[in-house]
Amino acid sequence: MVVRAIVDWYTNFMAAGDSRVQQWTFMGGPAPTLSICLSYVLFVKWIGPYLMKNRPPLSIRWLMILYNSAMVVISTYIFVMLGMLGWFYKYNWKCQPVDYSDNPDATAMAHLAWWYYLSKFLEFTDTIFFVMRKKFTHISTLHVIHHGIMPMSVWWGVKFTPGGHSTFFAFVNSLVHIVMYFYYALAAIGPSMNKYLWWKKYMTAFQMVQFIAIFVHSFQLLFRDCNYPRGFMWWIGFHAVLFWFLFADFYKNTYGKRRAAAAAALNGKAHLNGNGEAKTNGTNGVKANGYSNGVAKTNGVPKTNGVNGINGSNGSNGVTNGSAKQNGYQNGHSNGNGVSNGYSNGVVHRTTTKVDSED
Repeated sequence: MVVRAIVDWYTNFMAAGDSRVQQWTFMGGPAPTLSICLSYVLFVKWIGPYLMKNRPPLSIRWLMILYNSAMVVISTYIFVMLGMLGWFYKYNWKCQPVDYSDNPDATAMAHLAWWYYLSKFLEFTDTIFFVMRKKFTHISTLHVIHHGIMPMSVWWGVKFTPGGHSTFFAFVNSLVHIVMYFYYALAAIGPSMNKYLWWKKYMTAFQMVQFIAIFVHSFQLLFRDCNYPRGFMWWIGFHAVLFWFLFADFYKNTYGKRRAAAAAALNGKAHLNGNGEAKTNGTNGVKANGYSNGVAKTNGVPKTNGVNGINGSNGSNGVTNGSAKQNGYQNGHSNGNGVSNGYSNGVVHRTTTKVDSED
């Protein structure tokens, strides 16, 4: 009885979809789409890496260039057609109900929504290329979630609302993909293009902006009387929020760490601002550390104002006051092995080396 009730509910629910798309590929029910998405995750996370484990990375540069260039063309076509059929001048950006009629524009919009849905399967190729090239670190949680759930998410829109307010998501996303796949096509050419790819982090920021736009466009219906299914308003808005947080986390982890690493490098060892550590090459292993306030350490003993007054008991360990002048500053160090370092206000200005015969 319970099973029968569930089957009847499912049958009636599927029958409530747009009659124009019922016979289109994969539109009869969610099972085919769900199966393909799960197979994708299984392949890119386990099967693919296992198959490539003992194989060298594949050289597929020209295949990648061709694929990414094709995706630029496909994304451009979808974006332009969504604009021409609706968002450039026909649709209302505040509230656009779905036209379920056989009007040529409405039917064309439904077909376009279906093609956009199919393109989400094609985008699985992004990850498959990572597997083929053994770039397993690129197959992040963000990447797999984003690609893995998109076909299933879009399927519901094509099934029940292939047009109207829903298509704003595809419209904005296609614009972003034009830019994104253009970047990937350039990157696939090779290192010679690196000087033209400085804008990667701005592309990520652009992707985050799209989710804000989709979020605002969707949830504005909370404050408007619009003949559009509220359930899809929440569905689209939820995805915008989810993806925004995923991409924000990626942005922070990727570019935040790079900024931190760059700052650390500026304050790292042997840096010219005097905040690092400079090791002499002598046999006694003396270390001389310069600081911006003029403090210098020799063999771990701090001496202020750059003055070193330690005289060792023998020539091999002795540290004497030397003089190294540059731009009017003095502060020299020389150790028994004949290494002399000049400092000015904590900044290394020159290092000279004497040979034994000069002593």
